[in-house]
Amino acid sequence: MALGYLALVLHAHLPYVRHPETGYVLEEEWLFEAITETYVPLIRMFEGLELDGIDFRLTMSMTPPLVAMLEDPYLQDKYDQHLTLTRELVAQERERTKGNGHLQYLVSHYETYFQQAYDTWHRYGRDLVRAFKYYQDRGNLDILTCGATHGYLPLMQMYPQAVWAQLKVAVDSYGLAFDQAPKGIWLAECAYFPGLERMIADVGLRYFITDAHGILYAKPRPRYGPYAPIFSHSGVAVFGRDYESSQQVWSSEVGYPGDPAYREFYKDLGYEADYEYIKPYIIPNGTRKNTGIKYHRITSRTGALEGKELYDPYWAREKAAAHASNFMENRVRQVGYLNQIMGREPIVLSPYDAELFGHWWYEGPWFLDYLIRKSTYDQQTYRMTHLAEYLQLNPTQQVATPAQSSWGAKGFHEYWLNDTNDWIYPHLHKAAERMIELSKREPQDEWEWRALNQCARELLLAQSSDWAFIMRTATMVPYAIRRTRSHLLRFNRLYEALHKDNLDRTWLEKVEVLDNIFPEINYRVYRPL
Repeated sequence: MALGYLALVLHAHLPYVRHPETGYVLEEEWLFEAITETYVPLIRMFEGLELDGIDFRLTMSMTPPLVAMLEDPYLQDKYDQHLTLTRELVAQERERTKGNGHLQYLVSHYETYFQQAYDTWHRYGRDLVRAFKYYQDRGNLDILTCGATHGYLPLMQMYPQAVWAQLKVAVDSYGLAFDQAPKGIWLAECAYFPGLERMIADVGLRYFITDAHGILYAKPRPRYGPYAPIFSHSGVAVFGRDYESSQQVWSSEVGYPGDPAYREFYKDLGYEADYEYIKPYIIPNGTRKNTGIKYHRITSRTGALEGKELYDPYWAREKAAAHASNFMENRVRQVGYLNQIMGREPIVLSPYDAELFGHWWYEGPWFLDYLIRKSTYDQQTYRMTHLAEYLQLNPTQQVATPAQSSWGAKGFHEYWLNDTNDWIYPHLHKAAERMIELSKREPQDEWEWRALNQCARELLLAQSSDWAFIMRTATMVPYAIRRTRSHLLRFNRLYEALHKDNLDRTWLEKVEVLDNIFPEINYRVYRPL
């Protein structure tokens, strides 16, 4: 019998970025990069584990915006174009790098890498949700939902109907995508406020995750800290993040991704190549961008981008295997120690953004593959599990109320509410009030029904925590501001048109095409609880 459990959780999320109104928008490539560098490598890892008879367990969240984008024909076509252009660039690199053996070796690596992405993409009929669903149906994956648009729920709590809408729309959209109801939810930014668990239970969900201090400061204090879930008074289970295992991967100073052998993210061919040569493969206006082809390794954690040595995938893979062994050995010691002092089997829960693996940390999927294989064959101290399986095996836990928390800087809400982004909340709150008002309205015809549903979509899209996050990090800020304003402006225009009975049907049709998420939404979800 194992002495405890290890549960890896990958939070797969991107904001809803879809712009059919224009020929090229750089932000759409967030999805394309994640498909090539994270989602396809994960699927290929699952396929390899299945082929080798390894009955693995992993928890993933797939947020409603991500699922909607992965299933969208327009974005599927755009990804096809993106991948075709990238493979064309790799073919050009085969010619350009002749005479340099190491670069030819790296070009061969990328030829294989992008061919595998192409093959996997088309093997599933361009529908990667189908691939993840397959492994959920086999019992390997426990796929969590998230708030409908990754809304930051503690900053909506003064409007319970807005929180309810984020939860209910998410559960309904999950059922359409996966042909079953979700069991658990990843709260956006792991952000929790007291009382939220009641709504989570009412919408049919069984468990969620908080940061460690959400468990540590629960009332009454949990006996086992974050190494066992608690049950809230509503019956919902609450899991806490483990700091130790998280730091080994996340930390920019001591985490694995900063190892000198790994690929350097910030030296990309799009910025390194001769301008006239790379011009067909960058932004149409001539601005350079990342291409996904990177030839250098980190070399030094502290060195400048100049002077980086060439990357070697063979040695990077060897380093990933060594790091997987180190991670496994640390969990063996940790679980053994915790079991001794707790007198029961602990669960070490290690959540990460899925896009860390492959996109930011190129070798991350190799690390995960080695870790799962080594955990299966090279140790007997812990059992890898997912959250649904753990609760089936451990149905009795302490009852307590979690503490307000998030996994952001300083552990609470200030990363999403500060002087860089506080201006958005009066507008979001006013829109929520107006949406609650509209929810009581009975439509007089099909057009009014459509307008009311579009109001709900626009409010949900404006509430995405990604926009406040981007404003705080000072990356792509104009885009985040533009998205927040555009959804609020569309919402307010619809609201006023409904009140004045002068709905512009042509404009409504256009907006329905632009912001087409949640086609089955019912605006009555905002009615008072």
